[in-house]
Amino acid sequence: MSVDIIHEDESLVAINKDAGLLVHRSWLDKGETRFAMQLTRDAVGCHVFPVHRLDRPTSGVLLFAKSAEVARTLTEAFGERRVDKQYLAVVRGYMPEQGTLDYALSHQLDDIADKFSDTDKPPQPAVTHWQALAQTELPFAVSKKHDTSRYSLVRLAPETGRKHQLRRHMAHLFHPIVGDTTHGDGRHNRFFRQQYGCERMMLHANRLTLTHPVSGAPLQLEAGLDAHWLRLADEFDWQTALD
Repeated sequence: MSVDIIHEDESLVAINKDAGLLVHRSWLDKGETRFAMQLTRDAVGCHVFPVHRLDRPTSGVLLFAKSAEVARTLTEAFGERRVDKQYLAVVRGYMPEQGTLDYALSHQLDDIADKFSDTDKPPQPAVTHWQALAQTELPFAVSKKHDTSRYSLVRLAPETGRKHQLRRHMAHLFHPIVGDTTHGDGRHNRFFRQQYGCERMMLHANRLTLTHPVSGAPLQLEAGLDAHWLRLADEFDWQTALD
């Protein structure tokens, strides 16, 4: 019942959120008892304010403010795209070395939470940059079309912050993220669970770069990889690519 604090000062605190951990309490999952916001509050001994979000299955850097004023400043920085976000992902197939996807995303609603929301909103602009870091080809016929299976380790840098943007963009490119049960490929998800014991989605927010909201100094926050990531890096010989 603890969190991994990667940075703390008088104004803010950042943690390395575990995959599967909700950011805050939600009536969509009434049975859950662990939340990043409450665990961080207990760890630092004061109320904390969320300034951005990570999907439940995504791990990595999660930033909180220690005051409402700092929270407003940080929320504006995220909204005005003054925060650089970097993710690591394992995706199906070999991706080109680098590229950019500029593909608008329709407003995605939750069946319960957004029951009375406007369903006629136009698609929202969404831009994601990617860079392929490493590849592997495995001697397993996960798909009937191929005798082997290929995967890529990629760095993703979203310019915008739409709901499930990286997951939906990778699926749109036919390179879904391994372990994504909503937008991914069930056959490859099952293969990773059975072959490597990988029970999580392979998307990790490894770095946030921003200007400190009080001091004005540059701030870079980095989150280390969990056991699933390290096991796959060793299995696929991706250690150098992840350094």
